[in-house]
Amino acid sequence: MSDGQVARAAPLSRWTLFAFALPAAPISAMGLPLVVHLPPFYAGTLGLGLTVVGAIFMLARFWDVFTDPVLGVLSDRFETRWGRRRHWIVLSVPIMVLSAYMIFMPQGDVTPFYLIFWLFVLYVGWTLLTISHMSWGAELTSDYFQRSRVQGAREVLLILGMVFVLILPIVVVGMFPDEAEYVGVASMGWFVIILLPIAVAIAVWRVPEKPAPRPEHVPFREAVKVLVENRPLRFLLAADLISGVSGGIVASLFLFLANDAFKLTQSQSYQMLLAYFLSGVVFIPLMLFISSRIGKHKAAALSALFNAVSVPLILLVPEGNVEAALLVWVLCGVNMAAGPFLFRSIMADVSDHDAVLTKQTRTGLFYSLLTSTSKVGAAFAIGLSYWMLDVIGFVPKGENTQAAIDGLRMVYVWPAVIISAAVAVILWYFPLDEVQQKANRDILDRRVLDAAAAGIEIRTGSPSDPQSSGVPAD
Repeated sequence: MSDGQVARAAPLSRWTLFAFALPAAPISAMGLPLVVHLPPFYAGTLGLGLTVVGAIFMLARFWDVFTDPVLGVLSDRFETRWGRRRHWIVLSVPIMVLSAYMIFMPQGDVTPFYLIFWLFVLYVGWTLLTISHMSWGAELTSDYFQRSRVQGAREVLLILGMVFVLILPIVVVGMFPDEAEYVGVASMGWFVIILLPIAVAIAVWRVPEKPAPRPEHVPFREAVKVLVENRPLRFLLAADLISGVSGGIVASLFLFLANDAFKLTQSQSYQMLLAYFLSGVVFIPLMLFISSRIGKHKAAALSALFNAVSVPLILLVPEGNVEAALLVWVLCGVNMAAGPFLFRSIMADVSDHDAVLTKQTRTGLFYSLLTSTSKVGAAFAIGLSYWMLDVIGFVPKGENTQAAIDGLRMVYVWPAVIISAAVAVILWYFPLDEVQQKANRDILDRRVLDAAAAGIEIRTGSPSDPQSSGVPAD
């Protein structure tokens, strides 16, 4: 084996990957409407207004940013017979189900207070679920490339969840055309309410947690110092933060762009999103192949660069031309999944780097930081973009001047181009590659063996689980 090459672990079984990734489908089925459908629904259909709704969703995101690190630390510190992650995922289910019902099927007089209260509740459950699920995935395997397979599988289910939640309104709206918007949003809520408990039950039942040694005590000040001085962490969080701004603008303005600038029907808009997401699913194996050849951080950098080049094609889509719109969205979707799953895979390596330095397993905290940065970016994005639409005089589903429509297109395209180029530069020089990650894992694996030899208790997924010492492979 030549210098720079490392041995790779046996792959995780497809059933293990599927069972673990299954909760990602209802996660995304909740997440997509929160960004794309619910803000216009509450602002327009329910009459709360663009500026008010933009501010509420921004405040809710900042609340989520506050709770992320707190719940991430709790996920790392408190364990049960199931391990450290699975009980938090189970706990999140009733919170998510109740808040989904109240948000997607609003009850009584819908005021700004009603919306912000239930968004706050929803985001508590959301944080418990997403951070615990991502941390659990990072700990399923210690292999550099297998971590990309785990997060890639999760991304496939995330996208499939989006696809199904987009198909549902198309079918349901055709059955109830007189109440299209209300019924369409409600169908998305019922999809989450029904699927989430089933998906979580399968994942918790079939996939164990790997053992880990109990962490040594590190003084709080020293732990924070190492966190701040972690150079790979700073690179990744910077890239994720500005990516969140770009993604938040693009997602929150999509329906306005499709309906008001392109003059597409609601059904045609959903078809564009379906084409975008399906393109992302189809090209995930290619992104995995590229990352296995050039490294995860360089693959993510090339993905961001491709985004910077492809997004401006939106400016060339003629009004009312469905075929041109579909073609552009398929092209933009080629790498839509690459950044998210590669970022999560890279964060697992960054967490290992921290564990070498601190002798702590802080995976939950690290993933809470990753979700926090993207949420901060998205929070600024929706508040800023809705405010800018008000400034340029844009009226959703109203009479707009050509200047307002052109302004909408510019706000949609150019921030994404500039930010994607910046992300490409940041990630190209990311300071942690496969060789360094393998060295870190060797250190951590030796610690586990030393702890076992010394008779120190090892954390396990479940004492009654025959596979609690590892995850089955093919």
